[in-house]
Amino acid sequence: MKKCWLDKKAFVVTGASSGLGKGIAEKLIKIHGCTVYAIGRSEEKLRAFSEQLGDSASLFIPVKMDVSDSAAWEAFTNELKTSGKSVDGLINCAGIFPPFNRTLNVPEDTFRQVMEVDYFACIKAINALYPILSASPCPAIINVGSASSLATIVGTSAYSAAKSAIKAYTEALIYEQKGKAYVALVMPGFARTEIFRSQNSTIDSNKLFVMMSMPAERMVNKIYRGIKRKRTRMVLGADAKAMCFFYRLFPRLTMAAIKGVLKKSNMKLFEDVFK
Repeated sequence: MKKCWLDKKAFVVTGASSGLGKGIAEKLIKIHGCTVYAIGRSEEKLRAFSEQLGDSASLFIPVKMDVSDSAAWEAFTNELKTSGKSVDGLINCAGIFPPFNRTLNVPEDTFRQVMEVDYFACIKAINALYPILSASPCPAIINVGSASSLATIVGTSAYSAAKSAIKAYTEALIYEQKGKAYVALVMPGFARTEIFRSQNSTIDSNKLFVMMSMPAERMVNKIYRGIKRKRTRMVLGADAKAMCFFYRLFPRLTMAAIKGVLKKSNMKLFEDVFK
C-alpha cells in the first residue's frame, strides 16, 4: 500500500462523538492507524464509538470536554506535555446549529453561544495546541466551516456569522503558515447529520431536503480525500458549489433564490423563518 502523510500520525478531532467529526476520526484510525484524541461532550457517545472500533479501539482516546472552555484546553495540553505525547494534527469539527429563525427573533445569548462553540473554540484549540503541533515534522490544522459562509442562508444569521468568521480566520492562517504547516478550510453544504435531525425528525422524508443534501458518509469521504491530498480549500456538495459560484456573480438574486427554495420546501424546520 502506498504510503500517505497521514499514516501513524496523532490527531485531535473535536466533535468526534457524532456526525462528520466521528466519520473523519474513524477514517484516520481504521485506514491510517492514527492515534485520535476524540473530543466530545457526550461520554456515552464516545464510549459507544470506542466499542464500534473493535480491535482498533486502542488508538482511540476519548476526551470529554466543552470545546469553548479555555481552562479545559489548557489542562488538556498540559497533560499532553507532561506525558510527552506528540500531536501532528488538529481537526476542528465541533459545532452547534440553532433552530432556523428570523434574525430579530434570535436571543443575544444564542449568538454568543454559537460564536463561542463554532468560532472561538477553534481559536482556543489552535492557540493551545500550536506549540505541540509545531514540533511535528508535518503539522496540520483543518477547520470545518460551512457553505453558509459562501452565501448566507436566511434564518441562520448566528450560524452564518460564526462560519464566516472562521472562514476569514482560516484563510489568513493558510497563507501565514504556508511552508510551516498544512492548514485547510472545509466548507461543506447540507449533509444529513444529527445537527439537523436534532431539530426536526422528519427531514429524511422530505424529498426536497434529500435532493439538496448529501448523506453524511459521502460528505465524510469527500473531506477525508481532500485532507489526504492536502487541499487547502474545499467547497463540497453541489449546493455549496452552486452557492459559491452564483453568489459571486449575482449576490442578491442568489440570496432570494435560496430563500425561495427553503420556503417552497414547506418543512417544519424552516417555519419560524416564514411565519
